[in-house]
Amino acid sequence: MVTASWPDHLLTLDEWGALPEDTSRQYELVEGVMLVVPRPAPLHQRVMVRLTSQLDAQLPDELTAVADVEVVIDTRHPATVRAPDVVVIRTSRVEQNPARFEAADVLVAVEIVSPGTGRTDRVTKLTEYADAGVPHYWLIELDPPTRLTAYTLVDGDYQHVAGGTGTIVIPAPTAITLDLATLTARR
Repeated sequence: MVTASWPDHLLTLDEWGALPEDTSRQYELVEGVMLVVPRPAPLHQRVMVRLTSQLDAQLPDELTAVADVEVVIDTRHPATVRAPDVVVIRTSRVEQNPARFEAADVLVAVEIVSPGTGRTDRVTKLTEYADAGVPHYWLIELDPPTRLTAYTLVDGDYQHVAGGTGTIVIPAPTAITLDLATLTARR
């Protein structure tokens, strides 16, 4: 049995890309530090899949919703790579099938808040995505009733543009109507 040692220094983006694939856990790279991120619980996964489907069905052909991909937030050493739950990206870029996307590729980043990720999703990632220039950031809270908060980047800071429970309309990057109750319901 071969055991890989845990990195003992701040990783560069090249070192991150060279790490062996490990499907037993999920990781993010935050300022060069490799963090183990809890695997999404079943309800979280259901919401992720259904949200991706609802979005993709309404997006114009030139945009695509994709779940659970890596996004390079900061290429400078020490690098940061996050894995948003869902992103909206130009279809032409998705079809290039890169190992990870650049923050400049992402039009919308969506995080589904889980127990233990609230502060990271509401504060840290909000700041990181804004600093990286991601135009839209959405947070989904699963505590009943399911709630979505949508932000748009204005002059380097996110401003609240939409949100609520039930059926909501989000104006950008294109008008999207989401039925939040169907994200968590069995059928």
